[in-house]
Amino acid sequence: MSTSLTPPDALDGPGPTDDARRRQEAIAEDAAGARRARRAALVRYLGMPLFLAVVLLGLYLWVGAQELDSIEARTLTADNLIGQTRQHLALTLYSTFFVLLLAVPLGILATRPRLRRYAPVVIGLGNAGQAIPSLGLLALLFYLFRTQPALPSTGTFPVVVSLVGYSFLPILRNTMVGLDQVDRFVLEAGKGMGMSDRRVLRSIELPLAVPVVLAGVRTALVLNVGTAALAFLFGGGGLGETIFAGFQLRRTSVLVTGAVLVAVLALLIDYLAGLVEEKLTPKGL
Repeated sequence: MSTSLTPPDALDGPGPTDDARRRQEAIAEDAAGARRARRAALVRYLGMPLFLAVVLLGLYLWVGAQELDSIEARTLTADNLIGQTRQHLALTLYSTFFVLLLAVPLGILATRPRLRRYAPVVIGLGNAGQAIPSLGLLALLFYLFRTQPALPSTGTFPVVVSLVGYSFLPILRNTMVGLDQVDRFVLEAGKGMGMSDRRVLRSIELPLAVPVVLAGVRTALVLNVGTAALAFLFGGGGLGETIFAGFQLRRTSVLVTGAVLVAVLALLIDYLAGLVEEKLTPKGL
């Protein structure tokens, strides 16, 4: 007779001790994954504000280390810079708000089956607004408004109109793309449940298109921040006044301060828009 040299315990599979060890390892891995996720979320939410704070602090220390003459000292006062930043922010938010009022409804209409043949015309209007250089668009509107006594030719109004035309395309195009990418089977399922076309649009299409539309809004916001730097040429104010003053007067500290503030404002708005996009995006998308 032959005898087996395999221990009896090896034939019975893993014992209770092995199962407990595996459970402990799984719990430890889950805890480590949760810690990594918390660190990643902390970096995502606090990384950009901390970076912008460091940039502003560095700018403040650098300007403070310069020997400012009377012109630079008058230009770089806190009241002046804060006022220009408010004007710049107001121009950006006003123009983006009016773009949303115009571009989203037009994007919705252009994706409806009965009106889809007009989509190239709508896209062409958006392309025309962005194809014209921003300074040329501002100058053209300035000239047109000067020929109409009933319309103000300088100030906030013509600048906002030009910003609307310049940032119209991203929101329009993203609205159309977001609606077009919704699965047709999902729409047919909604109609099969008795939903009307309007309810399908409100309850299915628009919620699923929100991430793409908000990405277009972020793009429009950043475009408007940069283009609003030209608003001072037409009496619209903004941080462009500081940039142009530094360039015209050959004051490096003034020029750098205006440029850095515009860049910080653009990054901050993009960061905040990203948080809003994350908050409004439906779960699971």
